[in-house]
Amino acid sequence: MFIRRPLFLSQLSNDVGGSLARLSGLDGFARATLVSVIPLVALKAFGSKDVIASVYFASTIFTLIFTINLAYLERLLTRRGLVTLGGLFLIVSVLLFSVGRPVLFALGIGLRSAGASMFSVCMSLYIMAYIGKKELAQNESRRMVLVGLAWLVAPSLGGWLYAEYRPVVVYTFTGIIAAAVIAYFWWLRLGHDEVIRAGTLRAENPLKSVRRYWAQPRLRLAYLIALSRACFWSALFVYGPIYVVEADLPVWLGGVLLSMASGLLLLSPAVRWLADRFGTRQVLMGCSVLVGVSLLALGLLGESQPLGILFWFVGSLGAATMDVLSNIPFMRLV
Repeated sequence: MFIRRPLFLSQLSNDVGGSLARLSGLDGFARATLVSVIPLVALKAFGSKDVIASVYFASTIFTLIFTINLAYLERLLTRRGLVTLGGLFLIVSVLLFSVGRPVLFALGIGLRSAGASMFSVCMSLYIMAYIGKKELAQNESRRMVLVGLAWLVAPSLGGWLYAEYRPVVVYTFTGIIAAAVIAYFWWLRLGHDEVIRAGTLRAENPLKSVRRYWAQPRLRLAYLIALSRACFWSALFVYGPIYVVEADLPVWLGGVLLSMASGLLLLSPAVRWLADRFGTRQVLMGCSVLVGVSLLALGLLGESQPLGILFWFVGSLGAATMDVLSNIPFMRLV
């Protein structure tokens, strides 16, 4: 019996998973180049870590507004338009950074975060639409390896460019890579036939699900696990480079710290082995303690010291392990 191959599968290349993985890796490289530079430039622009914290908090609210309205934006712009807009946000953000004015710098941080959120959500939707369930694990592993390699190299490269040259060199380099991301994405989607079309159903308001979600104890636990690791990573990527400078260490070492912390995600096979050997719950509990003890040690040190870099890295080891396992409690319930 002849079974007609679905149209959307006929339009895809045989290596669509590899194409999406390369696109994710290229986007990760563009965004990771800035992570060790932006906090240091922000410190010069605002002159206070308290102000920096307020600016990043405001950018988080800005990003949240975009994220919860992505369904409406997708109907308005299409998914292809959202990915393009996310790349353009990064390009505009580096232009705002290069001006040097505090207000524009703060706006650039918000646009950069919102663009990353849009790209991440849209990429997940493309993966679910294009990749079969049997190939999902293999393709996701390949994608995470490329993203991990990007985050292993790019922060150190950005820190070195910032230390050896002017910040505008980092901005220009990032803008070129972001433009390459947009060009590669449109090259993958070349043609007039839409493989993925905007849905016709009206999107539901995600805020309506908050009460139902929060009423389930295990989902609350999954959220708290995700929140704790997100808090650590936010602290590391914002204050890590500043901590290095205040400890009288070379500026480029901040990029190396972030690269080494990000590179720990490549140890995910070892984390899976630990979970199989000792249980997911025990490993998550141990890593939570490791992160907490590391942050407590940093607090007890007081002023920034070279020894504190070790505690940042140890905390990163715990947080990276939580990254690998933290979605499991959620996935088991939904």
